[in-house]
Amino acid sequence: MSKQSSRPLIIVESPTKARTILRFMKSKYNVKASMGHVRDLPKSKLGVDIKDGFKPQYITIRGKGNVIKELRDAAKQASGVYLATDPDREGEAISWHLCHVLGIDPQEAQRVTFHEITENAVKDAFKNPAPIKQSLVDAQQARRILDRLVGYTLSPLLWKKIKPGLSAGRVQSSALRLIVDREIEIESFKPEEYWTIEALLEGEKGQVKAKYYGFEGKKRELKNRSDVDSVLHGIRDAEFIVTSVKPRERRKNPPMPFTTSTLQQEASRKLGFPVRKTMRVAQTLYEGVELGEHGYAGLITYMRTDSTRVSLVAVQEARRYVEGAFGKEYIGRARRGKSAPGVQDAHEAIRPTDVLRLPGEIKRFLSQDQYRLYELIWNRFVASQMASAVYDTVTCDIAANKHVFRATGSRLTFPGFTRLYEEGQDTTEEPQEEIIPLSVNERLELKHIDPQQHFTQPPQRYTEASLVKALEQHGIGRPSTYAPIIATLTEREYVTREKRRLIPTELGRVVDSMLREHFPSIVDVGFTADMEKQLDAIEEGSSRWVQVIEEFWKPFSKQLEEAEQQIQRVKLQDELAGVDCDKCGRPMVIKRSRYGKFIACSGYPDCKNTKPFVERTGAVCPRCKGDIVVRRSRKGRVFFGCLNYPECDFVSWSRPVADKLCPECGCFLVEAGGRSKGYRCGNPDCKYTEKS
Repeated sequence: MSKQSSRPLIIVESPTKARTILRFMKSKYNVKASMGHVRDLPKSKLGVDIKDGFKPQYITIRGKGNVIKELRDAAKQASGVYLATDPDREGEAISWHLCHVLGIDPQEAQRVTFHEITENAVKDAFKNPAPIKQSLVDAQQARRILDRLVGYTLSPLLWKKIKPGLSAGRVQSSALRLIVDREIEIESFKPEEYWTIEALLEGEKGQVKAKYYGFEGKKRELKNRSDVDSVLHGIRDAEFIVTSVKPRERRKNPPMPFTTSTLQQEASRKLGFPVRKTMRVAQTLYEGVELGEHGYAGLITYMRTDSTRVSLVAVQEARRYVEGAFGKEYIGRARRGKSAPGVQDAHEAIRPTDVLRLPGEIKRFLSQDQYRLYELIWNRFVASQMASAVYDTVTCDIAANKHVFRATGSRLTFPGFTRLYEEGQDTTEEPQEEIIPLSVNERLELKHIDPQQHFTQPPQRYTEASLVKALEQHGIGRPSTYAPIIATLTEREYVTREKRRLIPTELGRVVDSMLREHFPSIVDVGFTADMEKQLDAIEEGSSRWVQVIEEFWKPFSKQLEEAEQQIQRVKLQDELAGVDCDKCGRPMVIKRSRYGKFIACSGYPDCKNTKPFVERTGAVCPRCKGDIVVRRSRKGRVFFGCLNYPECDFVSWSRPVADKLCPECGCFLVEAGGRSKGYRCGNPDCKYTEKS
């Protein structure tokens, strides 16, 4: 056997990861990719022998025959085989399956794991290979079998009772319930009236705004106009006197480095990335990117983690950078993170593998999406080691007879970490302005009084970011499952997106209602979270996977039998398309096929007239007065174009705002976008803008 062919073999999942590792190991090793899983349960049948201890029936994944042959040939010629798949349950299971197809005893396997693909981390991992951790494999196998049992038994029931092509999943059904519950909460919401009173007051050093607080020092809610009138009557001709001035210092601590959940949330808020896109781009940053003469390098640590823990070396590296870039006063206390209840803490937080690899310096090697996500991760990690932001705040109470108005303000005195990074928010907070200096017993002159009526608002629908946050809070799923959950709900058309908000469709609500009635445990948030804990117990070795599945299957199979008998066929009402058939005059309805939406005559099969589905925005083309409709580019990006295309080629990348027209040219208005709060004309030849 030649020296070339007797090199040890390293097997990873992807070609990119293989290239990165090969750069570190040079010619001493042969590195090949399995292209993900090589074995799985069959798609054509259940693939689980319920009577024989839920034994899985694994088969080679279609199309993987050549990959397996190549790996077998390479393994036969190698002096040893190292399995270097990702350091989590899924990666452990891939290595376990590779052992079976290559004829390696899992207990004699040489399994290596690393949490960042850097030269030191990879070489250190190869110094301490270990056997396959069967408990991790069992946990992954238990999840796979549970999901198969639910999916392959519930889905056919949905096909039979509702419509073909539907699916139900153990975790996705709980997520759907959260979305439907929120919609029901919105629909049943009854707004309540309340009022505020703002006073514009002038003192010796300028003007200040104060809001009504209460009566005789106690906070008072103004629920109607009568309450407001009593206040206005009580302060008529009254002197406004400052009764207290309470200055204090407030510190705002930097956020911890990213976990999978917080990365998905922040990338959604700041970059507009869907959860699936965030994970796809993060995977490329983890596996390695070509950096010119420096070759391939992994830019971030492993991106599936629920921990904020960071290595001491990385903390020290970041602190040295902060001192050099911003000054010693910007170094905060060393923050290495800590474990919280329910956190597996198997991996570090998501951070750059090298803080000195600045985003701007490697931008030319990255795609736009890679750069934006890497910059977000880099900024967050470095900011986590910076000093707190410091604010001087003041609260002033101002008495008018026995009524109290309160003025509050703040001033940033030391920016700290905010020089580099500020965390995004799901809701906008009213900014506090700096107020003029006031002193106790100072008399103020009332310049204007402004009572305003308000109504309480219903809770907001979930965005992808807020849904991920809710899933994490409820313990539903794990970091690796959030993206597939949301993707499945949208692909099955159980939910739709409207202005980035998730709205349940009629189909989604019908499926949820059926599952709630006949399979309450499947959609129960607490039950699903408890199942996640049991999977964690399997990973820790304190529970047996067969027992966990058996305890689930016995009551579930009984529910399945009863549901088969009790559930009646549900007929979904077709959504009206808003136009009549041009052949028979009957209303046309919206239908769906595997190619997307189309409209068809409601008189089918007597009338088989169909047309392409067109989603009108209600806006009118500024050039030819045709309807502006929703279209998609070849890459799937949504834009808005004239229905009369190709005769008229007018397009807009921004959605028209309903019932808002430009006063100068009559075209529709669109949201200004970015940080601008307002609108601009949708006609590129018109420069009209309007503040909101």
